[in-house]
Amino acid sequence: MQPARAGTAPTLPRTPRADGYASAEEHRTLMSMFPSGVSVVTTTGADGTPYGMTCSSLCSVTLEPPTLLVCLNTRGRTLPAIRARRYFGVNLLHSRARPAAELFARTGLDRFAAVHWEPSPHAGLPWLSADAFALAECRVAAVRVVGSHAVVYGQVVAVDLADDTPLLYGLRRFAGWPAG
Repeated sequence: MQPARAGTAPTLPRTPRADGYASAEEHRTLMSMFPSGVSVVTTTGADGTPYGMTCSSLCSVTLEPPTLLVCLNTRGRTLPAIRARRYFGVNLLHSRARPAAELFARTGLDRFAAVHWEPSPHAGLPWLSADAFALAECRVAAVRVVGSHAVVYGQVVAVDLADDTPLLYGLRRFAGWPAG
């Protein structure tokens, strides 16, 4: 085991597993050391019911056609709604939106009753306009299930942007973009 350097998270002892993979805790710790922006992925059901969940697994795929991907838990209610609707929104949260990030990370709550939201301009997706400084409206291009999550590829059909600073998540805590 390597000693932890100052300012870094401690390393976990490597416990060999029979299947040859790192443990879930080792993987979780590794990924916590890679800070990322925080988003809430949203959609609506056929009856107009809004769905959404916090997501820090977001990545650009290609510029032509403009495509991004999000990774969503297969056990939640958001993924089936996205598969049915074939559209989803990516709300990039600003640095003051930690309460929204925490709210949409929990289950069993009426999340949309606790935040201000409105239909997005193009596809009518839930837009967290008080908590997000950017919104991408996406049409589902493909879905691939890998273990407990699905990689959802979305072709970006519309973007709405405001000037603000992003909320970040890393080392299992939230932070704003540092002043520079």
